[in-house]
Amino acid sequence: MERDFCSLTETEELQSFISHSDRTKTLFEEIRASIINNAEGERSFWRPVLPWGGVFTIRAGRKAIACTPLYVKINLKNTCTIDGFLMLLYVILRDNHSFPREVGLFLGKRFVEHFLYLMDSCEYATVKMLWIWDRMSKRQYRSEVHHTALEIDLFGNEHENFTKNLENLMSSVQESWCSNWSCPNRFQEHLHKTISVNPPNELPDKDPIQSALDEFFCPRLELCEELDCDGLREFSQRFFCHGPPPFVILNMQMWQSEDLSYVPYHLELSEQRYSLEGATLFNRDEHHYSAAFQIDGYWMHYDGLRSDNLVLLNKPPEFLLLSSLVYIRSTER
Repeated sequence: MERDFCSLTETEELQSFISHSDRTKTLFEEIRASIINNAEGERSFWRPVLPWGGVFTIRAGRKAIACTPLYVKINLKNTCTIDGFLMLLYVILRDNHSFPREVGLFLGKRFVEHFLYLMDSCEYATVKMLWIWDRMSKRQYRSEVHHTALEIDLFGNEHENFTKNLENLMSSVQESWCSNWSCPNRFQEHLHKTISVNPPNELPDKDPIQSALDEFFCPRLELCEELDCDGLREFSQRFFCHGPPPFVILNMQMWQSEDLSYVPYHLELSEQRYSLEGATLFNRDEHHYSAAFQIDGYWMHYDGLRSDNLVLLNKPPEFLLLSSLVYIRSTER
């Protein structure tokens, strides 16, 4: 990925953007405590978490932001395309002790440490700038100057703005060979950085999501599609390039509610068991993303646009307008 932009993790002056906190609990511990101590009728977290948008104030001319020396302020717009996944990433990392080290191998140890520190310090605008500057390409967002402020607009698709910027975390490869020795491209490697799950043409006997994953990962035989080739192409078992990742994101945007008889709480993936941790949801009328996740079996709904933006649900959410499903690798806790 290109690195022609500022990176908060690569500067010694990151701490100048972070307010020091005397809090003894992490944000995750506070959210978990609010679930345990929840009183009937008080189902929302006591203060906003990761609100939509944000204002990031900088000091013009400092070394850390030398690429934008005249901007006094950065206004963030339409950040829901990263907000829900940032919330899910935080919960996953805090709720699974070995995952920060594993994710750090792909996103960088310093990035993970700063991300967790900023979330726990409630520096939400800085968290978003950390993702934008360190993980995203300039081509992935729009920016323009208004007087002394820079406006960054993240309107778009959350899988473009987040999922595709996870480096090789979910990278997998599958090999194929054509039976025709004259095939112009007899041996091929099929590399994917994300996990593709297409809805079935007709409902299978078993869970449709597990069936779609099996189709993506399992060996198969197809007619070769190379020009002027009438051979059969044999696909090997697909495998993860770096071993089973700590979590996987399934892009569900092509699926309709009628395609899903139910959402499975467990999946078998590359000889590894994964458990449902959360989901992102898409409101077509508002073109707005939100998220749901579980902590200790209790489901919460996060919506950065709402004043009470983190709400404890009475029951698991109805996954009617799915954008993605997020599963974590099952581990002993």
